[in-house]
Amino acid sequence: MRLRRYTLYNASSGLSLIELLIVIAILGVLVNLAVSSYTRYIDEAKNAQAIGDIKTIELAIAVYYSDNKTYPASLADVKQDALRDPWGKPYSYLNLSSVKGKGAARKDKSLVPINTDYDLYSMGPDGKSTGPLTASQSRDDVVRANNGKFVGLAAEY
Repeated sequence: MRLRRYTLYNASSGLSLIELLIVIAILGVLVNLAVSSYTRYIDEAKNAQAIGDIKTIELAIAVYYSDNKTYPASLADVKQDALRDPWGKPYSYLNLSSVKGKGAARKDKSLVPINTDYDLYSMGPDGKSTGPLTASQSRDDVVRANNGKFVGLAAEY
């Protein structure tokens, strides 16, 4: 019968450097997936909040219109001028009956105005916007289109 010798350190009981690097790489991939999912979730939540805010403002404008038979000159007329989008910027409003021509109106890919009554939108996370929705600065905007039949991302219109 052979006696086994026990030592305090067994060379095969630890992780080698290669195994440790593999574990760290796997953890890095998992963290990257989690962070990107969380970021996407936050972006979707902010877009949903902007859509909800635009619908709320739209309702206030509808009440104003039913009382006055005209659209307000600004969001201050419906007491919505202090409301900020999820990115901290004020919502943009343009009464289309108060402007000459169609130059200031938001436009679709064919450069046709997307509304006939008023434009209401958030400039999105980048805070930049331009008239045509197809412009790169406008793709992340949350817009009201088709006189309120569509409220959502400009990229989806």
